[in-house]
Amino acid sequence: MKRIFALVSILVIVLDQYTKYLVKTSFMPDESRIIIPHALWFTYVQNQHGAFGLFGSHPLVLAALASAVLISFFIWYRQERGGWGTHVAFALILGGAVGNILDRVRLGYVVDFVDLHWFPVFNVADSCITVGVCLLLLRMLIQERSASSESEPKAAE
Repeated sequence: MKRIFALVSILVIVLDQYTKYLVKTSFMPDESRIIIPHALWFTYVQNQHGAFGLFGSHPLVLAALASAVLISFFIWYRQERGGWGTHVAFALILGGAVGNILDRVRLGYVVDFVDLHWFPVFNVADSCITVGVCLLLLRMLIQERSASSESEPKAAE
């Protein structure tokens, strides 16, 4: 399981940093190109704020906050006893968080580029974090449902 965790985390970091490198070397800041008409654009945004433009524009403070959240998730992960899906979920979160923290520390901002025009511009790391959190929430819902169905008395037949 540790190999799955390490492999997924590293793949996310590499993919995230590579796509950001491609955007930085192919676009000017705020430049936008249509990828799928009326659905998807790539727009190079230098995001100096936290998630959804929140939490100001202090890169080291944001990196420290993200690191604290990441450490909390890692402590939680170390206590969990889930299957491979849990490992993948945590690895997606770790890889995405590290990718964005690397940007903040190196550049002072996060490179965002996936633009749907109806949602804030985001990147591969953001997507992986979101998918990882959704997988964990789904796991919790399934566990809760399973626990509640086991504790309900069976109807007499």
